[in-house]
Amino acid sequence: MAVVANRRSVMTLFSRPTDIHSHRARLVLAEKNINIEITNIAGPELPEDLMDLNPYHTVPTLVDRDLTLYDSRVIIEYLDERFPHPPLMPVDPVTRAQFRLALFRIETDWYSIAEEAESGGDGKLGTKSRKLLRESILQSNELFGARPYFLSEEFSLVDCTIAPLLWRLPNYGIDLGADAEPIETYMDRVFARRSFQQSLTELEQEMRL
Repeated sequence: MAVVANRRSVMTLFSRPTDIHSHRARLVLAEKNINIEITNIAGPELPEDLMDLNPYHTVPTLVDRDLTLYDSRVIIEYLDERFPHPPLMPVDPVTRAQFRLALFRIETDWYSIAEEAESGGDGKLGTKSRKLLRESILQSNELFGARPYFLSEEFSLVDCTIAPLLWRLPNYGIDLGADAEPIETYMDRVFARRSFQQSLTELEQEMRL
């Protein structure tokens, strides 16, 4: 796979099998049915070709011929524009800006907490972090129930960002409780999508066994 990345004849995604940022990139790839080489990095060490390509030495990293991208938000927006069908962002500039703001808030309010589990090695959250993340998600309970997907009638990049985090809630030790029926319904709908099931690595599947 490293040879493919160097040759750059096929798009390559460097991904960790339990990394939430990698997961949302894989979900976009599955949703758009993009033909790509996925290089899974299981251990702490990164391959040399990735370290040469990405000055920050992070995953996910996307290589598309001479282009290298290494921020998951930049990657998923690039994939949506590079492969426009099905579209995962609205065309209208105002609605598009609202979706981007939602992405920013999810990353700031939810992903920032989830990254504690990512960096901890065991995938767990501390008591305070669990409480903060649970309360923050529950504050959006009505939004989850308002439409089939978050803020939208159609599946979007926002859902590609939310779904990997909600999938990890049992791993984080978070139970949303009886008042979270709209969120539970949303999770059932999104997790049942073919693309979501295809995006899961074996280790991610085990998070809900």
